[in-house]
Amino acid sequence: MLYFVKTPWWLKKLYPRCVWDIPVKEKTLYLTFDDGPHPVVTPFVLDQLQQYNAKATFFCIGKNVAAHSDIYRSILDGGHRVGNHTFNHLNGWKATDELYLQNILSAGKYIDSNLFRPPYGKITRFQVKLLTGIRNSPVSSNFRIIMWDVLSGDFDLKLTPEACALNVTRNAQPGSVIVFHDSEKAFPRLQEALPKTLQYFSEKGFRFEAIRG
Repeated sequence: MLYFVKTPWWLKKLYPRCVWDIPVKEKTLYLTFDDGPHPVVTPFVLDQLQQYNAKATFFCIGKNVAAHSDIYRSILDGGHRVGNHTFNHLNGWKATDELYLQNILSAGKYIDSNLFRPPYGKITRFQVKLLTGIRNSPVSSNFRIIMWDVLSGDFDLKLTPEACALNVTRNAQPGSVIVFHDSEKAFPRLQEALPKTLQYFSEKGFRFEAIRG
């Protein structure tokens, strides 16, 4: 499995209309969680965030919101933001533009947000144009496409929880958008890596904020 823990500058340049990090003047980080809501993992995440008065952004899969609407509501009630992550985790590189847009529209019936993150980070530059209004499309053209600056790697079965935490603590800096996953697959690593990340940066005076639309 090949991926960048720290997103290289040249990749950010290839997709300049996407958000990779957020300019800040203070010690602020942006935690994001993909693939939920999950009936066990998401409540765990919400509890951890609450302990540190941290806000985050959850990129939700439409079918999971439909199945766990109560957990989705608890995300919003906690003061966090949500984003569209397609209806069933569709890979933009493997789908037609029409199918991809329809899948996002289907998710939008359950997820009220102008934030969008492509599953796997895989989206074509033409699809970016469709979602952000450069090209006409049936999808609302005010999507803000949120990528990331740092990957925890909690989805990687070969990593230890300690390695996932180090991926974040060694690479995140003010304004970094950080990816974790509130999914069953990631939970064995997330349940140790997330508390360590929150504690580490809180002790260094960082705040955790949700991404605004």
